[in-house]
This record gives sequence, structure tokens and C-alpha cells, in this order.
Amino acid sequence: MHRAASHFFCMMPCIIVDRPCDWNHKFMDAPCRTKQKIAVVVPKYGTVGGGERFASEITARLARNENFDIHVFANQWVANSDRIKFHKVPMIRFPRFLRPLSFAWFASRMISRMNFDLVHSHDWILKGDIFSVHSVPHAGWVREVRRRLPSLFDRAIIAVERWTIKAGESSSFFPVSSIAIDEFRREYATLPGQWKALSPGVDVVRFSAPNRAICRADIRGRYGIGASDILLVFVGMNFEVKGLDTIIEALARARSVRPEANIRLLVVGKGDEGKYRKIAHSAGVDKAVTFAGTQVDGLERYYRAADMFIMLSKFDTFGMVVLEAMAAGLPVIVSPNVGAKDLVEEGLNGFIIPKYQDADAAADRIVQLSDAKQREAMGKAAAQTASSHDWEKLAEMIEQLYQDVLSRKLGATKESLA
Repeated sequence: MHRAASHFFCMMPCIIVDRPCDWNHKFMDAPCRTKQKIAVVVPKYGTVGGGERFASEITARLARNENFDIHVFANQWVANSDRIKFHKVPMIRFPRFLRPLSFAWFASRMISRMNFDLVHSHDWILKGDIFSVHSVPHAGWVREVRRRLPSLFDRAIIAVERWTIKAGESSSFFPVSSIAIDEFRREYATLPGQWKALSPGVDVVRFSAPNRAICRADIRGRYGIGASDILLVFVGMNFEVKGLDTIIEALARARSVRPEANIRLLVVGKGDEGKYRKIAHSAGVDKAVTFAGTQVDGLERYYRAADMFIMLSKFDTFGMVVLEAMAAGLPVIVSPNVGAKDLVEEGLNGFIIPKYQDADAAADRIVQLSDAKQREAMGKAAAQTASSHDWEKLAEMIEQLYQDVLSRKLGATKESLA
């Protein structure tokens, strides 16, 4: 073939994505040797929240790849890499129901004008290649967890969610847990596209590095907890949803079985503290329950000061704190309604109780973990599990997903040009 003609055919797929191509590139044998233009969408990037944190941790790591040109589309952000370009997505804040609708529309419109090779969204927008799904179906959440009629705001979220899923025949959806996938299957008769659970990651170094002996002396001394006391730690921002009442009841029963162990509970987080102090008093364990309030900086030290972690949520799409506790070397006790149960191997690195309100079962697991040898063995197994879910490893997995999608799209382009 004439060299000019050969170069013309080489350039065609690159023109489509608005990118020059290496002169020596052979269209049928190799991809273009240029940066792939990636759009990442999330309303709030790098702020507090599971989805926001997931997007920030992964995107900052993917931006290190010199083959990626990454653009983040957000309404608010905390920049964490000078290799990322940020774009402000407008959001109509009043009336409130326009927030999800306006963000989805403006983000989709901005992206459509910039010729991206791949769109990865952490929120419901009109169209994308990859969706990291950090929630369950909103209609089901309102109906079964909040137990109320949907507001206009709820209806707006539901509408965008349904639109995205209906239009997602060629998209890949990655909910953070098997629980989330099950809920989507219950809510929708059919789920277009590809669906697979992909759990969040954790900063293993942060939660495993602090010296355990120093943390135990510091945190326990601060709250008057004895060095030999068996300490459960709970971390959560919604005491009612996270099952703190059942945990307190389980604590009381465990203490009655092993009074000599002096089993204690340290509550880290924000909620109706007065209400749960009364519950602890009624259960006769008010002196065994300590409320530490919200701890953002240095949270890892609280995990390292404890002996086990417990969270008995009514519903939790994943539960990042479970993975953090495992990274800190703690065996975990969770309810079957916690998405992070996907990482728990019964009796090996933790326990999954039969029902979230089963205080007897939770007490039994607490008593089992009052045995130092079993607790130590299960803590080591929990740390090993967490090590395979480090953010770095998750970023490598998502990078491979990007490459798979890009290859698939290039293959589709070749077929259309054949």
C-alpha cells in the first residue's frame, strides 16, 4: 500500500478520538501511542464520604500513569494531584430536587463536548463506560430503610438512576458489594450491561503502622480503660442504623458470661449519645461503655488500641470501617446486612451473625474472641485479607478495566471502519 494511504488509514481511529497518531503505528496491529483521555465524574471529589474517597484515592493513583490524561468533573473538590485537570460542574441547588438532575445533565453535556476515550462515573449521569456504584437502588432505600414516601428529591435521584441503567447496555457497573448487586436485581427486572462487585480499598500502611503497644497505652489511658481489659471498638456516624443498641445488649450478655475479662466498648463516632447512654445504663453496662466522639485524625490509633471490632448495621452498602479495622489487625463481628461481609471468612478473620438484631449471637462471638489465642490468630488473618485490598492493588485492577474497555472500544471502531 502507498505510504500516504497507509498513514491515512492509521490516522482514522485517532481522528475519531481527536488525537494524533505515531507515524509508524500500524492500524491493525497496535494501539495509538498517545495518552488516553479519561473523564472521572463525582459530585464531590476528595471530601468526606465513601464514594468521594473511593474516587479520590483511585483517580490520584491512576493519574501517575503517563498514558492517561485524566479530567475530573465535580461540583466541589480537594485536589490531590497536579496531574489531574479539574472541571467545575454547575449544580442547581434550589429547589433541592434539581441537584441530581442538573449535575447529571451538565456533567454529561460538558463531557460530550471534549471527546473522551473513556468515562468513569461515581454517580448517576446520562452515559458512561464504567460506573462505580456506591449505593443500593434509591427507591428501595427509601422504601425499606427510611420507610417513607419518596420526596421530589428522592424521585429525581430515582429518575436519573433508572435512566442511566436503561441506557447502560454497553456500560460496566461495579457496585461495592454483593448486597448492592442483589438489591439492584430485586429492584430491576433486567440489568443491562455488565455487573460485578468491586469492593473499596484501604490504606493498609496507615492502619497497620502505628505501634500497637503505644496506641493501647495512649488511648486506653485517655479513657480509663485497663491494659488487660478486652476492648471492643465501634466506629460509625449513625448509631441507630449501625445497630449500637444491639451491640450494647450483646456487651451486657458477654460480660455476664465472662465477668473476669472486664469486656469494654469504645464508641467512636457521632450520634444521639444521650439516648445510648440511657440504653447502656438500663443494660447495667454504663460504666463499661465509653463515648469518644468523632475522631478523624488519628482514627487508626483507636483501632490499634482495641482487641476486636463490631458493627451490626441494619443496612450498610459496604462499610469502610470494617476494612479499616481488618487492616489494623482486628477480627471483626458484623451483621449480614453489612456489604463488607464479602471479605469476612466465618471463624477465620471474623464472624457474621445470623441477624442484625441477634444480641445472643453477637455476645457468643464476643466471648469467643475474649480468648487471646483465637483473637490473635483471627486478627492476623484479618490483616492478611485487608492487605489484598490495598488502594494500590485496587488501582491496578481498575487500570486493567480501563485498558479492557479501551481495547473493546478500539475493536468496535475497527469493525465499523472495515
